[in-house]
Amino acid sequence: MLLATNILLPLLLSTSTGMDEEARLPYWEVRDGTVIIRLVQRLPDQTRGFFLARGFKPAEAEVIAQSCVFQSIFKNTSSQSTPAMIQYNLREWTVHLKGQRRGMKTREDWKQEWQARRAAKPAQLAFEWALLPTHQQFGPGDDNWGMSVFNLKPGTEFDLEVVWNRDGRRQNAKLKAVRCAPDLSVEPNSQ
Repeated sequence: MLLATNILLPLLLSTSTGMDEEARLPYWEVRDGTVIIRLVQRLPDQTRGFFLARGFKPAEAEVIAQSCVFQSIFKNTSSQSTPAMIQYNLREWTVHLKGQRRGMKTREDWKQEWQARRAAKPAQLAFEWALLPTHQQFGPGDDNWGMSVFNLKPGTEFDLEVVWNRDGRRQNAKLKAVRCAPDLSVEPNSQ
């Protein structure tokens, strides 16, 4: 007689890097069979323009542009036949840089900064909605994306430990040699 067990089997974990076809910028990615986490570089010029168009003053947009921004995509790839609940909290992600460990700059951190700088309320709201939420839960097939901010200078290289929970069990992976985009002007591709 076979007994059903509630044992969570390890999944094959892989990390990769390459060129994002749509953005035409480098990406770093984690996959484990139930989750895909992808970080795609954003040029400081892209970030500057995006936030100027949302009501930030030039000096405020510059603060964001100089803070190492990535487009972050998070997907629960588990199937309905073998569902998994996935959760993450960006406060558990760790930046490793020159022997030091530090956290990311989350929505809550930025909110305090924008309030102290007296940034326009509509700009603050646009900024909050543009960022990847600090914590979220995903059922099978759910996904979300948004900007993530690492509070590092353009061109900085770092390792990033990403953490998530699959059915309540902590999972992690390290993305090596993640690089903040350099601060250079590139004309948008008209192709």
